Amino acid sequence: MLGAAAHPLQLRLAEKGTCTSDLQRIVSRPMYSRQKLPIHRGAAAANSSRTAGLSAMASQHTAVSCGGRTQSNNVRCSAATQSVDASLDPSVDTGTASAAAGAGATSLIPQTMEEMAADEEAAATRELLERRGQAALTREERRRRQRSLDAIDAPPFLRVLQDSGAKSLVRGPAGILQLNIGLYCNQACSHCHVESSPLRTEAMDRATADRCLELLQGSCSRAGGGAVHTLDITGGAPELSHQFRYVVERARDAGVADIIDRCNLTVLLEPGQEDLVEFLATNRVRIAASLPCYSAANVDQQRGGGVFERSIKGLQLLNAAGYGVEGSGLELDLVYNPNGEFLAPPQAALEEAYRSELREAYGIVFSRLFALNNMPIKRYVDHLLRRGKLEDYMQLLVQNFNASAANGVMCRDTVSVRWDGALHDCDFNQQLALGLAGKDAPRTVWDIESLDELTDAPSQSIITASAALLAVGPGAKELFRSFRTAAPRLF
Repeated sequence: MLGAAAHPLQLRLAEKGTCTSDLQRIVSRPMYSRQKLPIHRGAAAANSSRTAGLSAMASQHTAVSCGGRTQSNNVRCSAATQSVDASLDPSVDTGTASAAAGAGATSLIPQTMEEMAADEEAAATRELLERRGQAALTREERRRRQRSLDAIDAPPFLRVLQDSGAKSLVRGPAGILQLNIGLYCNQACSHCHVESSPLRTEAMDRATADRCLELLQGSCSRAGGGAVHTLDITGGAPELSHQFRYVVERARDAGVADIIDRCNLTVLLEPGQEDLVEFLATNRVRIAASLPCYSAANVDQQRGGGVFERSIKGLQLLNAAGYGVEGSGLELDLVYNPNGEFLAPPQAALEEAYRSELREAYGIVFSRLFALNNMPIKRYVDHLLRRGKLEDYMQLLVQNFNASAANGVMCRDTVSVRWDGALHDCDFNQQLALGLAGKDAPRTVWDIESLDELTDAPSQSIITASAALLAVGPGAKELFRSFRTAAPRLF
């Protein structure tokens, strides 16, 4: 678990682009050349891990320090203050604009496929995968990461955790059941720790979905109330899964208190999803939406050409349905992550900047912003390795360790289920194919009769590996504290 130290982060400021606010102490943000979109590791390798487990968290900075210097309070993200097209103009009636946004929408998938096909680094990765195989690439990446830690003389994570006085990493009673229902996505984001794309075919089938729902319903209906209160649905783009609406409706019928949809926003404009916003609102599904900046340039750099414009239209659709509007009861949370080799700025200050920019430029409102950092795994570690930045990034994480944030990490009270039914401590371990700890630990949802077998085993250790460094965000400590009393944790 990594958190932020009191001293500023000394990282190079690139020469162009910002994602900043009018707030004091918000510094200019690095802009790098368009990050390549590495291909996924292949459906046949779905059950293989490419890396060792990581865990670390970032907490509050005293100043936003993405570029190593503080900037005056009159800096603005100019790209965010200009409408991308006329349909995004906040002066247009929201309902009319939203209806227009959903009408005659074209799919983002062909464009994403074109970008992947034109990517030379993706082609090189494909050639390596075909020649050497998934297992070999996994071992090599693990060795490289360990070498980067050895080069900076990083101590073993568990020893750091013990010396810091943080609580041991053991499972407590579970409150969240997280389901990854498939890796198919209409985007192929450069930082994606799941390596989702339109090429991914791994998907949860109906039998696995039914088994997960049986376990969830059993927990919700047990005497004295169920320990599991939240269903967290992720992907890929989970809404494009055949099981998504089925799972949501069944979970709502079972009395699950809170259902979260990890939404990329552009999926709301995909053909065939014209009624998706209405479905989400009817079932009072909470939206956790990815929007890594309020600048079109920064978002498109990380998530693909034209994604920012589609994301804004998606947010307008959600606002028109009441999402993010005070008093509606429909929660719309936004999620920020950096677009370069640096940690996120203070969450509270960044949230204020988001509110100002999105409201003034597009008339958009939302419930909360969560600032998260990038996990150095899968596509993001590929990015770091290609640019010779892995050692620097690992050093950055080690220097910003925060023991207090480790006490609230999500794996302490989450049961995470992969698309094929495999059980994990959290979403990151799920993608790393790290199952539950213990030789005799259950491996799949068919190996247990009840979630109580996991939730009533508070002494069970959470599995980690030698490179245990988790990159969550500078507001993570506050996020975890507030969610513990008021709402389920998101990441």
